[in-house]
Amino acid sequence: MLPDDLLGSCGRWGWAALHNPSGVAGEELFRQCDIRRTRRDASSSWFLKREQRPGQGTCESPLPSNLEAMPNVNIQTAVKRVTEPKVGENGYTGFHPGKVEVFKAGSQPAGSDVKPLTSDIQLEHDVQVIARDGARLYMDVYRPVEWQEKVPAILSWSPYGKKYSALDMLPMTIWHSCVKRSDLSGLEKFEGLDPATWCPKGYAIISVDARGAGNNDGHIGVLGSQEAEDGYDVVEAVAKLPWCNGRVGMAGNSYLAISQWFIAAQQPPSLKAIAPWEGLSDLYREQFARGGAFSMDNFDLITKEILRGHSGSGVEDFAEMYRRSPTINSFWKDKRVDFTKIKCPTYIRGSDVSGLHNMGSIRAWLEIPHDKKWIQWGSYQEWFELYSVPESEHYLTAFFDRYLRNVDNGWEEKTPKVRWDVLQFGDRKPIQDIVLKDYPVPDTEYRQLFLSENGKFSSSAPQDTQTLSYNSETKESFVEFTYTFPEASRLLGLPKTILYMSCDAQDDFVVYVLLRKKDKDGNNLMHLNFPIEASPIKSMAEIDQKSTHSVNTHMGQLGILRASQRAIDPAKSIHPQFPFHPHDKQEKVAPGTVVKLEIGIWAMGVDYDAGESLSFSISGKKQTAAEFTAWSVPRPDHEMNHGNHKVYFGGQYPSSLIIPYIGKP
Repeated sequence: MLPDDLLGSCGRWGWAALHNPSGVAGEELFRQCDIRRTRRDASSSWFLKREQRPGQGTCESPLPSNLEAMPNVNIQTAVKRVTEPKVGENGYTGFHPGKVEVFKAGSQPAGSDVKPLTSDIQLEHDVQVIARDGARLYMDVYRPVEWQEKVPAILSWSPYGKKYSALDMLPMTIWHSCVKRSDLSGLEKFEGLDPATWCPKGYAIISVDARGAGNNDGHIGVLGSQEAEDGYDVVEAVAKLPWCNGRVGMAGNSYLAISQWFIAAQQPPSLKAIAPWEGLSDLYREQFARGGAFSMDNFDLITKEILRGHSGSGVEDFAEMYRRSPTINSFWKDKRVDFTKIKCPTYIRGSDVSGLHNMGSIRAWLEIPHDKKWIQWGSYQEWFELYSVPESEHYLTAFFDRYLRNVDNGWEEKTPKVRWDVLQFGDRKPIQDIVLKDYPVPDTEYRQLFLSENGKFSSSAPQDTQTLSYNSETKESFVEFTYTFPEASRLLGLPKTILYMSCDAQDDFVVYVLLRKKDKDGNNLMHLNFPIEASPIKSMAEIDQKSTHSVNTHMGQLGILRASQRAIDPAKSIHPQFPFHPHDKQEKVAPGTVVKLEIGIWAMGVDYDAGESLSFSISGKKQTAAEFTAWSVPRPDHEMNHGNHKVYFGGQYPSSLIIPYIGKP
């Protein structure tokens, strides 16, 4: 057992105990290592140091390395072990500090069917950076060989592995996400920029392993202030390298986008521009516990198939942290970006079709407090747009040339601040690159549609109260209301619903609402997340249930809310149409009690012809296509819905849907 004074110190400073399903919370680690308390300097707080015992394996880093680096988290964090890296798996080639190699122009390092290099590229393996707490972080540096002047650097930051490429990941997805192998060199970090494309332009591309990943010290603290501070340290270290012009940028999808938000909020002086491509901004509200309903989504896949670390490493256990606190505490607060602190130029990308990143991009646009920001809303899946759409490279090049190379290319004068794609669904292509004055669109008409009899909407609430119910335990049971457009209409912005509901079976329940588009015959439509000519199908009619996945199809926009977490803080809401739920307490609902639920629905942009309809469904299960769920275990029964849910409308219960109408297409 640990001495009481050490336990107290650990609890106070929030170091992460290892956790596994058997309940062992770190004692095994301490059996292998001596622990002693050491002063870092006269003014710093205590921290723990581990020493190797003969014959007992290597303890490569102080434990914990983040005592001072996570000032906002004052609780112990649960951590799951991750698999050690193995040569030949996930692109890992071994640990080679000091190794330098050159890939020659015309070569294809990842195989004969990938994109050949157009210039010589030098790779420096496992370049070490020492973080402020002494932790060793490693990065791979790709640089142009023949460039005579100093070059800027663009970081690709994630815990996925420095050499884990899109060629490794995309075969796990349906249709390879329609990204051809010939669109990739295999040198790119998954979701990051490809050195084969960017080194010939005069950029260094740096693939960074986050703390705890690969051969890095520490454990994987997913995003938050610890990783943000590490990012600050790496940015400033890179800027001082002899080949660098002192200007650093960041780019990439998903995790590589989210990490940009957190690192940029630290305001490293040498970080001159970021290009976050589809990045959520709050791990509680937008990923793991959206609306207060917990789901691992794709993170179990990531943990088991992608994340790798040294023998003492692990990754934060989000399921366990939710079990300990299903409402917001300091751990979850640390996983929310403060956009008001981002000062550098920012090129934001987002889309309707992302089930994770939609509202992160919207919140970034609304809250970043300067005018050197641009938002472009796409209509295709993020990996396809990054790697297989030539215009993506064009705009990214113009943006980074302006801010990392000081090229006077007219980016600020010529590039619209707000550009949007609007979906049409079915076999109809999206309408792309619509220039808007702002977002939300000025003078948007927020039309309130009241739930009414016969599954329809009306312009005013029915006089008499009515109810409909559904079985909350099955996906096949739901209530639905439809609105048929009398003329061509464009909905673009933030929808919201206000519902009055009850449940007789339990004192809490979760409500899922979904907006879908129907054709003139009343058939549900889906949007294809790739150009149909890039896909293996010729019509959406060819997609069956087995080939419907969140990667390749988009059904519509979703809203989620747990009834006990219905409280709203208007002062923190980014818009009246998107209420902010503090999620800091649960207010249980006595069975049978009617409660008002105000549910923000994620951003949408959809065109409707006259005679087409908007479908609004309410259910106890998520109706959208599955994420990568095969790696996850079922949630505990007490978190699940039970019994029937009742929807009240009319009379004293004016349930409604409010839609953002901006006019005819």
